Parts: sequence; structure tokens; C-alpha cells
Amino acid sequence: MKIPFVDLHAQYLAHKQAIDSAIQNVIEKTDFIKGEDVKLFEQEFAKTYGSKYCIAVANGTDAIYAALKMLGIGIGDEVITVANSWISTSETIGQTGATPVFVDIDEYFGIDTTKIEQKITTKTKAIIPVHLYGQAVDILKVKEICQKHNLYLIEDCAQSHFATYNNKFVGTFGDLATFSFYPGKNLGAYGDAGAIITDNEELATKLRMYVSHGALVKHTHIIEGINSRLDTLQAAILRVKLPYIFEWNEKRYQNAQYFTRKLSKIKQISLPKERPNSKHIYHVYSIRAEKRNDLQTFLNESGISTAIHYPVPLPLMPAYKHLNYSENDIPVANKFKDEILSLPMYPELSEDMMDYIVAKIKEFYAHE
Repeated sequence: MKIPFVDLHAQYLAHKQAIDSAIQNVIEKTDFIKGEDVKLFEQEFAKTYGSKYCIAVANGTDAIYAALKMLGIGIGDEVITVANSWISTSETIGQTGATPVFVDIDEYFGIDTTKIEQKITTKTKAIIPVHLYGQAVDILKVKEICQKHNLYLIEDCAQSHFATYNNKFVGTFGDLATFSFYPGKNLGAYGDAGAIITDNEELATKLRMYVSHGALVKHTHIIEGINSRLDTLQAAILRVKLPYIFEWNEKRYQNAQYFTRKLSKIKQISLPKERPNSKHIYHVYSIRAEKRNDLQTFLNESGISTAIHYPVPLPLMPAYKHLNYSENDIPVANKFKDEILSLPMYPELSEDMMDYIVAKIKEFYAHE
């Protein structure tokens, strides 16, 4: 049996007519840049999220960068973030001229809130927690720290569309939140795409201006900005998909529970833990496994695609060698890096497919 890590084609086939029609409509109207579907997606995403404003951008990386810039983050500043994430979270900090400050992770793969305050200095201006793999961080604690020290709170929700903490969507706790709609996300476009949400009208206006060459009206450039527009084709596709996101998230959750039940007696692996008072939407189902590399090779040879998120913690990357972090600075992230393995996870996974994955994992450890 061949099981891809994610099956975007299966999702497309289930909604082919609506997606094809949406794409054709944009083409027929030649409405490619700043088209009607972009404005409608912004309105619909904001309404679904319960946020006042949504600013659509070209990708999730630009979303973080624009957020930092419009909060005034720059040279000489420090921004605290987590050691285990995709580099977009930290590289955008550096691109503003600020310095990323890394904090180790907890058992839920999120930022360890007990270690944040020791990293705060007079240069600290913001904290960017990442709701990784589809699970909320202890966001109320992060917010409390931000309020105590007068820091901005930027929520990186690239992997956590509509995950909740205390029955409230992640992304609605901070000053603003950023999203990626990369194709493999729970809500994914057919190319790069992103967005920012906020309830702050002044900030929303500045963001909308900044990502459109510093202008709200063409040829009237109030500031120097960047060109980061969500193209209309991607917006049209996202509009077709948005009404299904809660159904897809729930199916991912049910699939994750199935995996957890079936894998729970294998002593060589640790299953993902769910943070109390939160609802995991399982963008990624990441186990921690003994002999991880050998297991990954065995599963690949059995037709099962897996992934490692992430093989090297950010502060140990060559890009951050100048910051002089060591493995001892991030003991949990450093330990987990050799154990984490992400199994296939998407709504279209069948029980037969999951049973095959479970059987192959059991077969591997039966020989150990």
C-alpha cells in the first residue's frame, strides 16, 4: 500500500467542480490582482475567525515580517520566539534588524512559558509564540507575560487554523496573528498565500498600506512598503475551501485519536500529548520514536511517507551561529530533534490506511 504524507489530490477530487469553477471565473474576468475574491476572502476569514480585520498577503512569511515592521520592531530590538519552528518565524525578526531570542520547548512542542521571563531584557519588544503542529501554546500565560512587561504579542498560527484554547480560537489573544495557507496546511491554497488578523483598526490600516507598496490608493504612497499581495486565484480557491475547515479539522482530530488508541501500547514511541483546555487540530501528528531514522527508512520502504519537523532546532542552525547558542541552552528541543517523526495526517486517511501504518510500526519494533 502506498500512503503519501499528505494527499492534496484526494481533497481536490472531492471538491473538483467548485474549485474548477472558481478558477475559471477568475480567468474569465481576468481579475488576477486585488480581485473581488481577495476582498471577499478577507471578509469571510475575519468573520469566521471572529476578528475585525483580515489583511491577505502573499505568504505566511510576509505576514510575520509585515506584522513586525508595523509594530515598529527594528534595529537594536529583541523578539522572543521558540527554538523549534520553521525558520520563517525567526528570519523575519532578523530581517527587520532585530535579534531573535530563542526559548526551549515544553512537552507539547510549544514554547516553555516558564523560561520566557529569564530571556526578557530592556531590548525586548515582542514575543512570537508558535502554535505548532496544530496545538495551542499556553497562550494565556504568554499574554500575561506580555502585559506585565509591556510587550507586543504576535501569534504565529501558520499550523493552527481554528485550533482553540479555553474555547477561543488561537490568534485572537494577541495584538495580531499571522497565517500561512501553504498547500499542505489544514486550510491550504494551490500556491503560497497568507494573512494577518487583528482587532486594531489603526494597525490594520498600516498593514494594508505596507503590503501594497505603502499605499491605500494607487500612486499615493504614504510610506515605503513591500509588494505582498494574495493573488485572486488563490483567494478564490481558499473561499471554496473555507466552509469545510471545521469538518476537516474534526476529521483530523478523529484520525489522531484513532492513531493514539492503536499505537498506545508500543513502548518504544511517545504519542503526542494534548494540552489541557485546548483543542488540537492536528496539522501534524508527530510521535517521538526510538531508532527514529531506522523506523522512517522502514516505513518509506513499506510505502509510507513520513516527515521530520524539525531535524535541527533554529538556534543551532548555521544562520544563527553568531548568536552562540549551544545544545545545553535548549535541552528539550535538542533531545526531541532526534526522536520526532510525523506520520501521515489528513482528513482523507481511511481506517485501512491507518491500520497499515500501525501494523508496520508494530512490525518494525517487533524485530527490535
